[in-house]
Amino acid sequence: MATTDTAVWRERGNPLVTGSGTGPLHGIRLAVKDMHAVAGHRLGAGNPAWLAEAEPQPAHSWAVGALLAAGADVTGIAQTDEFAYSLNGTNAHYGTPPNPAAPGRVPGGSSGGPAAAVALGQADAGLGSDTAGSIRVPSSYCGLYGLRPTHGAVPATGMLPLAPSFDTVAWLARDPRTLARLGDVLLPAGGGGGQRPFRTALVATDLLALGDEGVREAFGPAAAGLAERLGLKIEEVPSLGGDPGERAVAFATAQAAEVWECDGAWVSAHPGTLGPGVAARFARAAKVTPEEREAAEAVVHRSARDLIAALPDDAVLLLPAASGPAPLPDQENEHKAATRRATFRLTCLASCAGLPCLVLPRMSVDGLPVGLAVIAGRGSDRALLDLGVRSAGQDFRAVR
Repeated sequence: MATTDTAVWRERGNPLVTGSGTGPLHGIRLAVKDMHAVAGHRLGAGNPAWLAEAEPQPAHSWAVGALLAAGADVTGIAQTDEFAYSLNGTNAHYGTPPNPAAPGRVPGGSSGGPAAAVALGQADAGLGSDTAGSIRVPSSYCGLYGLRPTHGAVPATGMLPLAPSFDTVAWLARDPRTLARLGDVLLPAGGGGGQRPFRTALVATDLLALGDEGVREAFGPAAAGLAERLGLKIEEVPSLGGDPGERAVAFATAQAAEVWECDGAWVSAHPGTLGPGVAARFARAAKVTPEEREAAEAVVHRSARDLIAALPDDAVLLLPAASGPAPLPDQENEHKAATRRATFRLTCLASCAGLPCLVLPRMSVDGLPVGLAVIAGRGSDRALLDLGVRSAGQDFRAVR
């Protein structure tokens, strides 16, 4: 039977891997999602059958190596949803990591292990990945700060791919300064340095409508408080172009085609080794035709162009990071599917366009955290991290 510890960690040390001993991240304890290579240790991808066949990695992933060189210690390898192909944070083999910010509820996925480790105080930061929301959703559910960077800004070398056109190295932390310190190491030097200051905060009515009633009520005060703190002018628009439902279906189809390219052969050769939710997604991925993929990618590319055109260099887009607070693990399947669908429609926006997205723990619904997501233009990652640090000068949570 899975224990709380094994639901969070696949391997844990004191530390598991020691950093350089000096550098800007000296003293930072890092939880590494089990999608990143850690030299001398196996990569498990959240699946025991995959782990059983794995050999110790010969080298660190680029991101793990960079953080170790900067002085961080790897406390351990944290659990993930199988192959990172989920947003819930549950794992049929290892159990569900706890969510101390929302006791009894899921932590969100697929970076649920790192999120739980950070929320529990067992690590200072979590290194994960984000393809369709895998850092943003657990950040929202666990009341953490998280960043999905510009696609390609951080090398994904040594990170197990899910859908390479959308995969990003990503990270989360309890406070914005730690989040920014990791960004100083991982992001390209000078990125965003020449960007104009943010002046406008866009709010799209059709995206806000994807949040449940409590999120919609909390969003207004949270967005207004953030804008006041940072000197931003809020500008409400009906839409940024395109239908959120059509965009989400297209993204899911394009993503699924790449997922099957990456892992379909292994899954086919190992029937019965996946948990039910992930197995169902792989089964759908196997059926995507070349024509369906081509049509989906056309919608994704159009959505990317629309968003980039609608987002000036001096503007950010504010939206809920998830459609609601963390759900209960035994939520009815119909309700679970509706929650995932609404959240996916929010998270796939930045993924389609490859834009950076920062999650701030700035809303509370019935005492449960919900993140406020901030999307900005390509390459503005450092400016977003600075926004996060400046936003923390006061607490303006909107409590329902």
